[in-house]
Amino acid sequence: MTAPVHPIDVAESGAARALIQGREHEHAARTVEAIAEYTSAAEKAEAVGNHALLAESLRRLSVLRHKQNDFALARELCLRSFDVAQANHNSRLAAEALNTMGVQELLAGSIADARALFVRALVGDSSDRMLQARIEQNLGIVANIQGDLGEALAHYQRSLESYRACGDDHGCAIAYHNLGVISMDRERLDDAERYVRESRLIADRTGDLHLQGLGLVTQAEIDVARQRFENAHQSAEDALAIFNHLGAARGKADAYRVIGMVYRETGRHALAESRLESAIAMASTAGAVLIEAEASRELALLYQTMSRNHETLRLLNRAHRLFTRLNARHDLVNVGGKVGELESAYFAVVRDWGRSIESRDSKTFGHCERVAQYAVAMSRAMGLDEHTETTLLLGACLHDLGLLKVPHEILHKSDPLTPAEAEIVRQHPVWGIELLATVEFPWDLKPIIRSHHERCDGSGYPDRLMGDEIPLGAQIVGILDWYDELRTGRYGAAALTAQEAFARVAERRAWWSEKVFAAFEAVVAGG
Repeated sequence: MTAPVHPIDVAESGAARALIQGREHEHAARTVEAIAEYTSAAEKAEAVGNHALLAESLRRLSVLRHKQNDFALARELCLRSFDVAQANHNSRLAAEALNTMGVQELLAGSIADARALFVRALVGDSSDRMLQARIEQNLGIVANIQGDLGEALAHYQRSLESYRACGDDHGCAIAYHNLGVISMDRERLDDAERYVRESRLIADRTGDLHLQGLGLVTQAEIDVARQRFENAHQSAEDALAIFNHLGAARGKADAYRVIGMVYRETGRHALAESRLESAIAMASTAGAVLIEAEASRELALLYQTMSRNHETLRLLNRAHRLFTRLNARHDLVNVGGKVGELESAYFAVVRDWGRSIESRDSKTFGHCERVAQYAVAMSRAMGLDEHTETTLLLGACLHDLGLLKVPHEILHKSDPLTPAEAEIVRQHPVWGIELLATVEFPWDLKPIIRSHHERCDGSGYPDRLMGDEIPLGAQIVGILDWYDELRTGRYGAAALTAQEAFARVAERRAWWSEKVFAAFEAVVAGG
């Protein structure tokens, strides 16, 4: 005689079946159907008090809602999954929920919060090799973002070992892909290509479309680095088609970013601008901070090649601000390395813009760079910090930006200026600020530009500031600006020797604070 089936057993089996079907739909990228099955599984599991099935169903729902950019609901579902698991002493599912929340924080750019959640998950359950593999993988991503490539490599290798021990091909493919990414960061392109090839083989064999797309984007980046632009373009376009099919906004944004890079490197600037702007817009909508920052930087580099300096600085500032938001160990992905690249780009753009100012007056060519070099020396003599030194360097390069609006005939006049002409020249600090009105810098350059002609006795311009009202950076650039002007001669004045120019500045030492004049004397007279 067949034993009767208990209603609770039927409900539990129904919840489990819905969960399994949800996973099948999810793997096949049928998101709507997957959400319906997971919702059904959660409802049935809750009805019969099966806390394990409930926690897992809620977590899978969280993952899908996050992919749909419903971040608040995704977090709410994952927190509920954690609470259910924790309340019922299920350390594995609690760790699963923590790991998922960590991934969501990572994608939002909250690196420190993500790492803390991953560590909690790893400590919370050490019995599940599969879960360990995924957490190690995520810790490797965090370490890579923070620039600790050695730690990242160790996490990825432990992840790969755990996936192999479990016989998880999909996990191995992810680990191989991550090893490919870190090898690219270390400029080991042969290793990168080998790892990405292994990942793509598994992705193709298992039919994992999302991982196929990731592999194609990474391969495209390798091809760009090797200047195989046709291959890069094809791989990125193939990735775009996959992500478009999946409705994966982050993946589409990244594919557009690489396509834009290919167009930029092959001289098709209009197409490059269009693709990179699309990448930025998509990444912003999807909350993909890192991709948005990377695409902003790539567009800035495009504008730099086109000598669109104002737009270059605007995009560099945007990228800098986004990288800063990633909140990695040194405040800035591999934040440190990428911000270093950004700052190098800043220097190049600002230097070139400064040279474009000077190119209007051959007599003073090199003026901004000389002032900048002396400003750095004065900063070090005064013991100022690195951020202030960078501020002085960039501010000195741009201090005369407003001269771009001074008529050519005045700048090139060999006789002394008339009072009316002198008044026009005195407007250049204000005009410099106007030219930068829509640009926000990570460094406080604008006070230097506006106030470098102010004097401590109130005789300067444009605001007649006195004493400590004048920013320190403006005083440093101001004293050096006048010294270099005396050395080169301008507006009908004869050029002076170094000794004569220093003596002239010394006669007006009351124009600057004692500490500024002392540093000037140490650098100029001592040098």
